[in-house]
Amino acid sequence: MARHTTWRVGGPAQHFFEPADLDDLMLFLRQLPPDEPLLWLGLGSNLLVRDGGFRGTVIATHPALQKLGLIEPGVIRAEAGVPCARVARFAAQHHLTGAEFLAGIPGTMGGALAMNAGAFGGETWNVVTRVETLDRNGMRHTRTHVEYQIAYRSVRALGVSEEWFVAGHLKLPAGDGAASQQYIKQLLEKRNQTQPTQLPNAGSVFRNPPGDFAARLIEACGLKGARIGAACVSEKHANFIVNAGGARAADIEALMEKVARAVEQQHGVRLMREVHIVGEP
Repeated sequence: MARHTTWRVGGPAQHFFEPADLDDLMLFLRQLPPDEPLLWLGLGSNLLVRDGGFRGTVIATHPALQKLGLIEPGVIRAEAGVPCARVARFAAQHHLTGAEFLAGIPGTMGGALAMNAGAFGGETWNVVTRVETLDRNGMRHTRTHVEYQIAYRSVRALGVSEEWFVAGHLKLPAGDGAASQQYIKQLLEKRNQTQPTQLPNAGSVFRNPPGDFAARLIEACGLKGARIGAACVSEKHANFIVNAGGARAADIEALMEKVARAVEQQHGVRLMREVHIVGEP
């Protein structure tokens, strides 16, 4: 899994499946044992796979679920494997505004829908009207915003059994496409200036606590540059842990816990992880 995650760490997957398209994925799900552990994978950001790997099936959406288009005026349909940055550019090219923030999310729409990903003050579900999901039996559903409890970096289905997002419908107002493209360029420049984009990382490690910023608390603890093995708290942005070269997943996880412990001891705030951790130690 080190080849499929942005941290470049992680042991092997027991099974790894890349569907040809959505129909192929539906057929595949129908053939799986009902208790098979599943890990849905986009670009591999916001994910730490432990060194012992994942005992189950990894489903890679990025290579296949790539359809992106306008389904009606002002409404974009983006499949789960489409990178968020591509959605932002597509919206601007079609003179739609409000999706520029997606350019700052280093993942796919599937992950953005699953966690209400956000950047630069915007959040995914603020522009989502409908989603398409698949259940364990490979059956397709269309659901609306009201069928989920949406919060900061949290999405919880209400009265729905286990389902996974395969597409989202984004409703956006018309605007100045050239201005949107310029704004996206500015956001990406800001991201490159403030985040360690040149080193393997998974995006923000911790959620921001109410009324504060995780990066501020971590930096106030003097933890910029703190290391365990080749895992290092970024000198550029304290809420990023980078793989400085040859890190193990265990190093990264231990450094997360060290940071969380220090912030709790010094500030009385228990940071909540934004990163999803899976697999065997």
